[in-house]
Amino acid sequence: MTRVTAQQTDPDADRLPRRRPSVVVIGGGFGGLYAARRLRRIDGDVTVLDRGTSHVFQPLLYQCATGLLSEGSITSPLRHLLRRQENTHVALGEASGIDPENRTVTATRMDGSTFELHYDYLVVAAGMRQSYHGHDEFAQHAPGMKTVDDALAIRRKLIGAFEMAESLPTPEERRPWLTFAVSGGGPTGVEIAGQIRELATRALEHEFRAIDPGEARVLLFHGGDRVLESFDARLSAKAQKTLDTVGVETHLGVHVTDVRADGIEVTTKKDKKVTSYDCRTVLWTAGVEAVPFAGTLARALGIAQDRSGRIPVQPDLSVAGHPEIYVVGDVSALNDLPGVAEVAMQGGHHAGAMIAKSLERGQRHSTPFRYRDLGSAAYIARRHALLQAGPIQLSGFAGWAAWGAIHIAFLSGRRNRAGTLINWAATLASGTRRERAVTFGDPETARRPYT
Repeated sequence: MTRVTAQQTDPDADRLPRRRPSVVVIGGGFGGLYAARRLRRIDGDVTVLDRGTSHVFQPLLYQCATGLLSEGSITSPLRHLLRRQENTHVALGEASGIDPENRTVTATRMDGSTFELHYDYLVVAAGMRQSYHGHDEFAQHAPGMKTVDDALAIRRKLIGAFEMAESLPTPEERRPWLTFAVSGGGPTGVEIAGQIRELATRALEHEFRAIDPGEARVLLFHGGDRVLESFDARLSAKAQKTLDTVGVETHLGVHVTDVRADGIEVTTKKDKKVTSYDCRTVLWTAGVEAVPFAGTLARALGIAQDRSGRIPVQPDLSVAGHPEIYVVGDVSALNDLPGVAEVAMQGGHHAGAMIAKSLERGQRHSTPFRYRDLGSAAYIARRHALLQAGPIQLSGFAGWAAWGAIHIAFLSGRRNRAGTLINWAATLASGTRRERAVTFGDPETARRPYT
């Protein structure tokens, strides 16, 4: 008699191994990081793709640019932040193509070579870049404020301007170097304008012999009728008063119409009067636009971008006709949500939750994204900041304390939080700014003579 063994009747013996679902997250900013963290327990593989190695806390870039904080204080390596998520892999590369039919993303490495990532779900959190409103040539002389490279370039221009002025023999030659122009009266423009004045009047005081850094002019140009238009008019007025007190010269109702190596031209909106200013340092914070991959994605999916290049999404942050693709943060267009960090954080978490629940239940899960406005804050000058959260409005010292607490809370990494607190305390106590080393951009430029 023939005996039948159990292994001969195993129904799974000839089946292929189950492929784990894969989620690709494009972007390591607030949206991408919060999406990845929400996916930490899924039974699948998560890949975070970013063109840089670190998560950047953009709200404090201007403090890096003005020597208050180091770039290390406002950045955290993505691999370090996600090191305990065993299902998560970090890939260095820039998303450059997408095949929605085969569900693959093409990424370009630093050396120009490419590789592909397969996805079952895709979260696009690629962010925005500085917009020059059709005048990209302005970027040559007016760096924006979106990356660490921008911040270091601005630091080089600011510190270099004072050093140049110190070496020139006449007030007429020094004046353009001690004139600083900022385009844009939103939070970033107001914050950096105030910080330049603080740098000149406090940190650099008594350090120069031929010039008085406190004589530096800071010109703030804005197209609206008041600074910080996203804030309540009462808080905006208080911000303007503080700017006046610290010595920022605010020009409202004007557009910057030309930027040169040695000056800036502005035109009034009302009567089209043109005025030129001789200055060697121009900083640009007036507007943002979507990164190139947003256009690549829109063309591949057959959808239209909005005026800023953002991708329209469904209430649950997915793309119409492509429920496996979510777009979050600044590059997402939904209900006129503001392009602030909190929207990206909450949006990334929501997209991650939709994917996690869909995988857990074996069917698509969808709930509308509901943004909880936790408020807006802006630093104007030492001991002067604004906070607006629903009916709560704080300014002056109270706003400054609340602003500091919020920014410390959202900084990534305990070491960065501790280091930033120590730097702030030291600056308050002594008025000095230690982070004033400048770079030449690359070793080849550094080796060349100035000429």
